Amino acid sequence: QVQLVESGGGLVQAGGSLRVSCIASERTGSTYTMGWFRQAPGKEREFVAGITWNIGATRYADFVKGRFIISRDNTKNTVYLQMRSLSPDDTAVYYCAAGPSFGYGVILRTAPMYNYWGQGTQVTVAS
Repeated sequence: QVQLVESGGGLVQAGGSLRVSCIASERTGSTYTMGWFRQAPGKEREFVAGITWNIGATRYADFVKGRFIISRDNTKNTVYLQMRSLSPDDTAVYYCAAGPSFGYGVILRTAPMYNYWGQGTQVTVAS
């Protein structure tokens, strides 16, 4: 059973930066694609960014607008999400997810396509 553990959430002022991390217990064919999702109170879970372990292909939600960068360290089985220019609208629980290959360089934004999920880490942006 693959386990994903997020860390790095917290409270930050608007305009600030924060980096969240996700460590995967293993990298297999079932965890080929890694994604970050977020869920704010009363809202549906939404895709933020995704990356593939092999070639490091990336995909971002439109609302990221160049503020966030997703990266991975294959030697540590760790995926990062560096967030800058944060606003109160970014307040949410951020979840790490892992899924199979969706095709070479393809990253899906649909949560049900991902098989494994972390427990989430809270990011709160104060105005």
